[in-house]
Amino acid sequence: MQAFKPFAFAFTAVLFSGCNVTLPSVSMPTQIADVNAKLAQPKPLSQDEAAQGLKEALKKGATAGTQGLMKAGGFAQNAIYKILLPEEIRNLEQKIRNNVVLNAAIGKELDKTIEAMNQGAEKAMGQALPIFSNAITQMSFVDAMKILTGGPGAATQYLKSNTNSQLSQAFQPEIKSALESVAIYNHWTPIINTVNKNKKVLGLTADVNPDLNMYVTEKAMSALFQEIEIQENAIRKDPMNRTSELLQKVFKYADQN
Repeated sequence: MQAFKPFAFAFTAVLFSGCNVTLPSVSMPTQIADVNAKLAQPKPLSQDEAAQGLKEALKKGATAGTQGLMKAGGFAQNAIYKILLPEEIRNLEQKIRNNVVLNAAIGKELDKTIEAMNQGAEKAMGQALPIFSNAITQMSFVDAMKILTGGPGAATQYLKSNTNSQLSQAFQPEIKSALESVAIYNHWTPIINTVNKNKKVLGLTADVNPDLNMYVTEKAMSALFQEIEIQENAIRKDPMNRTSELLQKVFKYADQN
């Protein structure tokens, strides 16, 4: 037993010495941190998520923009979008207002025309959403990615290029009907006739004959796309406007790319 003790001591020393050499140095906190970091990394944006996220954003912006303009006063009481008289008449308006005879003849007609134009634009807005919805539904993944990384206004430009002619065709009958419902041409025709009869007094060299229906249509469409772009850019710039998990993921990707 006395002889065995030195041998056992030597064996134990070699065993522990071997363990110290062969076992790797392990840092558990580091490993846990690496695992957590991998888990925290967002999953790549899929094609379906990109397309669906863009469609959701477009529907959100188009709906908000359209509904704001279609309500009563959406144009008439809006300092930015209120439709004023056509430029040819607007340039003469103050002269007409300052002329006792002309103001008595058509001053009130000018006011009725302005009111009717804005009411017509408000009523036409109801035609926009179905057209936008159709264009959004047909959007491809390639379109979605271009829009997503295209920066401010890219989605609005997509809608504009894909719906402009349809909107014009849909708006014109609605605006014409709205204008006629308030007997607009009973006001407009006398205005144009009076202006043309007095064109020398007003400093004109040629008759004025603007297409009122097309004029209001163009103003209504311009206001609509401006409002949609405001809504789009609000989603791009402010995460608080990304009101769903999908919108947050999709536009976080856009922010990084």
